[in-house]
Amino acid sequence: MQVALIRYTPQPEETVAAAARLCYSKVGAMEILEKMDPGQADRLLSQLLSSGHLSPFEHVSFTFAIEGLSRAASHQLVRHRMASYSQQSQRYVSMKKLEWVTPSTIQRKPETAATFQALVEEVHRFYCRMLELGVPAEDARYILPNAACTNLVMTMNARELIHVCSVRLCLHAQWEIRELFTRVKSEVEVVAPRIGAELLIKCDRLGYCDEKESCGLYPTRESTPQPAAAR
Repeated sequence: MQVALIRYTPQPEETVAAAARLCYSKVGAMEILEKMDPGQADRLLSQLLSSGHLSPFEHVSFTFAIEGLSRAASHQLVRHRMASYSQQSQRYVSMKKLEWVTPSTIQRKPETAATFQALVEEVHRFYCRMLELGVPAEDARYILPNAACTNLVMTMNARELIHVCSVRLCLHAQWEIRELFTRVKSEVEVVAPRIGAELLIKCDRLGYCDEKESCGLYPTRESTPQPAAAR
């Protein structure tokens, strides 16, 4: 899998801070930006995050080129609807050369891995044979496995990234989409370290796991002592 940040809002953290400050300012956003230094932006972002005032984070976005993701993972990814996706089409792009993802749980079992590979290769041979027989690619693709790799472009604003990482970096998430957002986080940290630092699993903020069963990093809420006022 490859993940590259290919476009992003210039000065993303200052933009968020300026948008927030504008709500309480007599001057415009341009003047606010001209007078703002990185330290001020960082402090304001901390205030926004601690108060849960996240709408200013919607003013900055990040666009990623993603390659080598399985169709199984991309089907999970597009469930996050506050984002934009452009995905390689199996209808218009011939899959005569097929790449696929093999989960590590399969790779660790040599006999199982060999069978897995043989079946994927057999399916692909039949796919190619159908194309030779005149079956349209849009119909031949029905036999391709979820393991088949795909490429896509994804754009998300910072608020949605914070949300998606809170659930997809969790150990309960499937391993491949967890790896995807681990790489996304690393890319964001380079250009917007303060925002990147907020791409956390939700239990890091809560201090407990709000799932029915904990992965072990944090206890569930039911097993965490609560202040008397919260009971």
